[in-house]
Amino acid sequence: MIAAPRHMLSLTSAGRAELPRRLREPGELFITDENRWFALLAFLRHLESHTEQAAVLRRRLGFLAQPASFFWDGDRPLRAADFDDPFRRGLFTIATATTRTELRWLRDTLADLEAPGAPKPAAGDVTA
Repeated sequence: MIAAPRHMLSLTSAGRAELPRRLREPGELFITDENRWFALLAFLRHLESHTEQAAVLRRRLGFLAQPASFFWDGDRPLRAADFDDPFRRGLFTIATATTRTELRWLRDTLADLEAPGAPKPAAGDVTA
């Protein structure tokens, strides 16, 4: 198996100044799109305020807490048991488990960030 080539990117001075704003105020797609969310999450530790970090996590929590389903029968969302096709059932089952796990992580992390006396985020290089 051949690994994908690695690319090393670096920020300009303007990029370093812009990064905290983009982390504090991510566009809606960075909250709703899983790949963009993971990119944002990789750098969120660079915000120097638990309050700012928590605000971003609360946006994602709000998005995930909305009722959603991949598949519908008219106005009724389907459940995994509704599928005869094992692959669609698998897709649904995996997506549901992933969302539940992320919701648990978000709630636990928010509790940690918002706990009295929580340690300040560590400052460091801007690398993922």
